[in-house]
Amino acid sequence: MPELPPSDKPIPALSGGWPLLGHLPEFYKDPVGMLHRCWSEHGELVRFRLGTRDFVLFTGPEAHDAYFRAPEDQLDARAVYQFTVPIFGRGVAYDVAPEIMAEQLGFLFPALRDASMRRYARIMYEEASQFADSLGDEGTIDLPVRMNELTVNIASRCLLGEEVRNQVDSGFAQAYHDLEEGINLIGFFLPKLPIPAHRRRDRARRRVAGILARVIESRRRSGAEAEDFMQALMQARYKDGRALSDGEVTGILLTALFAGQHTSAVLATWTGLEMFRDPACLERVRGEMREACQNDGAMSLASLKRQPALERCVRECERLHPPLILLIRKVLKPLRYAGHNVPEGTLAVVSPALSHRLPHLFAGPHQFDPERFAPPRSEAKQHLYTLIGFGGGKHRCMGEKFAVLQLKAIWTVLLDRFDFDLASEFPMPNFGSWVTGPKPPCQVRYRRRKQASLFT
Repeated sequence: MPELPPSDKPIPALSGGWPLLGHLPEFYKDPVGMLHRCWSEHGELVRFRLGTRDFVLFTGPEAHDAYFRAPEDQLDARAVYQFTVPIFGRGVAYDVAPEIMAEQLGFLFPALRDASMRRYARIMYEEASQFADSLGDEGTIDLPVRMNELTVNIASRCLLGEEVRNQVDSGFAQAYHDLEEGINLIGFFLPKLPIPAHRRRDRARRRVAGILARVIESRRRSGAEAEDFMQALMQARYKDGRALSDGEVTGILLTALFAGQHTSAVLATWTGLEMFRDPACLERVRGEMREACQNDGAMSLASLKRQPALERCVRECERLHPPLILLIRKVLKPLRYAGHNVPEGTLAVVSPALSHRLPHLFAGPHQFDPERFAPPRSEAKQHLYTLIGFGGGKHRCMGEKFAVLQLKAIWTVLLDRFDFDLASEFPMPNFGSWVTGPKPPCQVRYRRRKQASLFT
């Protein structure tokens, strides 16, 4: 008689929890601490409850592999990220069927090729230099605030065009900030709840859409064609030959901008903070900068590619300070893993903030150590899904290359011009925001360097 398959093992549950609220109070107070407790108690697969929603946490490369390789009709992102629809708009991203979203994301590919990246590198240098010039010789800045301003300037100019960049200071930046504030924990569960943050979000969405619509209309009326992503979308066609509506162009532009700008600003901040308190790291990075740039007299895509030590700093901050602490999918069909069955309707999650600090994967996991990514250690290469700060599988961030290039460009310019040190204690992460930056205050002192600049 053939042996019957074993019955599914129950998924172990995180201890504790409140009636009705489940683990929501603990998660709200210290989400990463709660996730570490999940791993400590039960390992790779753990279930917990936030309010009325059941979650299952997948931890470690093998569990990540099952998670990221699951087809979209089994693990669905669209059902989870409906809170983005008021921001991106109707008819784009998570408001359309997966095959349409895939087509829309495909319009991004030309904007991420090397020819475009060479142009972006020049823009990044110009914007970072203009920012550096505005600082004067010495002073103190709120680093997260200023990195947000700088990355908005860069991203708006690279992706949205010169016309939008020229309007950043006259309303676009504030409206965009209000849109960002619309991404919050309450909005995740109740995106239409009429709280003040959501009312500001909706007003800001109308204002941003108006700015972009005027630029699109002006280009169409004049026949002007720019070298930017907006123009590419205006000329793009779906597989059936249909052109994009102005609303679709606006929505995809906002999707692209949101996909990278805020996370880039946060990652740029953490990268600076960690380097400032590690003199040996700064010496390595500056030595590499001199070697990569001194013969060119200018920053370029080629010279940025010749700076692996700086890229390792960025990757180490992706590991230590991932901007998104949770990636979430809804289970549409039961998912089996390691003898367990994750049931339909559950929210399946992976946590970069937890998985990036597993001691069996990363030596001294709580230490800033960029050289862990250099040969022969190459700790991130142990498995395809060891480092997941930019996601994985079909939904891995398409703008990763742009984001890393931008961070390298920003710090190449700023470290060439200034010496920095912390004016306050090294900050704790602010888990109250959807994208996890440092808690204020985050003041940094700077002083212009006496050495001649590498760039003429």
